[in-house]
Amino acid sequence: MNFNRQSFSNEELVYIYRNLLLPRMIEEKMLVLLRQGKISKWFSGIGQEAISVGATLALKPDEWIMPLHRNLGVFTSRQMPLEKLFMQWQGNKSGYSKGRERSFHFGSKPYHICGMISHLGPQLAIADGVALAYKLRNEEKVSLAFSGDGGTSEGDFHEALNVAAVWNLPVIFVIENNGYGLSTPVNEQYRCENLVDKAMGYGMEGIKIDGNNILTVLETIKGVRDYCIKNQRPYLVECTTFRMRGHEEASGIKYVPKDLLEEWGKKDPIKKYEQFLLNEKIISEMEIADIRNEFKKYIDDELALANQAAAMVVDEEEELADVYAKQTNDDGRMTNDDGQMTMDDGRTTNNREARLIDGISEGLKQSMKTHPNLVLMGQDIAEYGGAFKITEGFVAQFGKDRVRNTPLCESAIVGACLGMSLEGYKTVMEMQFADFVTVGFNQIVNNLAKIHYRWGQNADVVIRMPTGGGVGAGPFHSQSNEAWFTHVPGLKIVYPSNPRDAKGLLIAAINDPNPVLYFEHKALYRSISGELPAHYYEIEIGKAAIVQEGDDITIITYGAAVHWATEYQQEHPEISLHIIDLRTLLPLDYDAIKAAVKKTGKVLLLHEDSLIGGIGGEISAWINEHCFELLDAPIIRCASLDTPIPFNLELEKNFMAKSRLAAKIDQLIHY
Repeated sequence: MNFNRQSFSNEELVYIYRNLLLPRMIEEKMLVLLRQGKISKWFSGIGQEAISVGATLALKPDEWIMPLHRNLGVFTSRQMPLEKLFMQWQGNKSGYSKGRERSFHFGSKPYHICGMISHLGPQLAIADGVALAYKLRNEEKVSLAFSGDGGTSEGDFHEALNVAAVWNLPVIFVIENNGYGLSTPVNEQYRCENLVDKAMGYGMEGIKIDGNNILTVLETIKGVRDYCIKNQRPYLVECTTFRMRGHEEASGIKYVPKDLLEEWGKKDPIKKYEQFLLNEKIISEMEIADIRNEFKKYIDDELALANQAAAMVVDEEEELADVYAKQTNDDGRMTNDDGQMTMDDGRTTNNREARLIDGISEGLKQSMKTHPNLVLMGQDIAEYGGAFKITEGFVAQFGKDRVRNTPLCESAIVGACLGMSLEGYKTVMEMQFADFVTVGFNQIVNNLAKIHYRWGQNADVVIRMPTGGGVGAGPFHSQSNEAWFTHVPGLKIVYPSNPRDAKGLLIAAINDPNPVLYFEHKALYRSISGELPAHYYEIEIGKAAIVQEGDDITIITYGAAVHWATEYQQEHPEISLHIIDLRTLLPLDYDAIKAAVKKTGKVLLLHEDSLIGGIGGEISAWINEHCFELLDAPIIRCASLDTPIPFNLELEKNFMAKSRLAAKIDQLIHY
């Protein structure tokens, strides 16, 4: 192993050594604590420190890094307080995640480190979003994301590299090729000779380096950083190294050939660099001993402080309160005529008759004027105007930087939206069809939804979801999948049924610092109309609306089913229906639900979604639990069939809950 000191001074070389040694000594202490049962799990990076340390030292302190399990050197090189790191690893409330996360599944905005999730690959797309934010602000910065060799097989790896290349983003992707994905050797993971060869396929540059040589890593990443900034291009770096311990300590390393361990043991990054410093007389054996003694005392002292932390006291109110970020007025909103926001109470005077699609488009347009930091993303949303023409004309008004066509890679774009949120941007992503959300599901339910609860980082992202049937589009363009997400704490689910609500709820969703899934029914886009206020206003998320007062039966519903209920009422004036439009499915307006139950004592829960697992079941359970004494009849659910939604229009009509509405009302009215 040859070390090229370049222009480093002796002091700088020793500083690098100190940064390299500290994570090794901390890990050795952690392994002792693990054996003592004082921590529950540990993912060792012993033997790989040069990559984490070198990459971190090559970047500026305010450039985001997306680390993984074995990147302790990122945290220590960013000078994070060791006392607090120990508390994090012990699951203490005073750690970075209040005891809610394990080992390295946490981040810190002040240190520009983004916490990982166990799925690994999503980190890469977040780096895309951060790099896009830098690019839009013309900042000379890069983001850097780590991947293991195993992670390169994930779809997220492909999507993130492709987006970075297509959008010319200043992001560095670092592959730590340590020979194994848990127990699977690299020869069972990929067939290309080198992982860096993949760079060419994305139209980006790449390089393979010795990941155990700290100076090589540091100088390479510094040079790559300069390249990415100057050329506004991504870069792939493959670092060869070896995992000297198990995937995590409990798994062991029995599957690793002994001779391979011996071979890589001789390439230990700390021992080799130490020997270089000694040979060059940059440091002495005595100075090395002094540094080790200094670090030992530092580690022991910081651990002692961590051990003094108070025992965990569970505060249920705090746990619930931390699921969502609190909204503030400091959201980048401009204070011009378009930015004079009000809460709409439905009694505005400057209204016009408009369609649902007009409400959505106008809400987006006024929000784009109000928030200079708002960016729209989606397939074909730019010049083409989107599949449903909602953003038609937006490019001419706001430019392609803010109205961005995306490749077909839903997971990467959701991740990029989260990355932009780290840098203070707001984003609205259009799923071309709500059905396609499945390929971005992980980013939504595990990254967006959980990030504030896990380490206090908000996800200022709205995902528009064109949904629903009635247009003969078949099983993959008509699903009602809102209930998939109502079970996920941290998300907000909005589903308007009319133009006024569509605009006000979309503006509210964009102003909200939390991830919002905004469902918009395709069949309603141009088929229904209503009053649409011209001004910029919000309708509060989490508040239901009374569509009409009635005395016989309460119908609790949302979306297209609101119109089914009102149509039925018009056709049957002999029955008095009390119709509630939920508007928001998460959080639910339980006060409005209880009041609606009390109004008639008979409740019909109506939704287009299939019966089993639909949100009607949850609402029914809540009513039974909290409003049982108000009921005069069993709660009835009216939902679509428990089949995929069919293509043929006659089959689709039979599938829809609307075809059973009359029978269900008759059943309830005659109970």
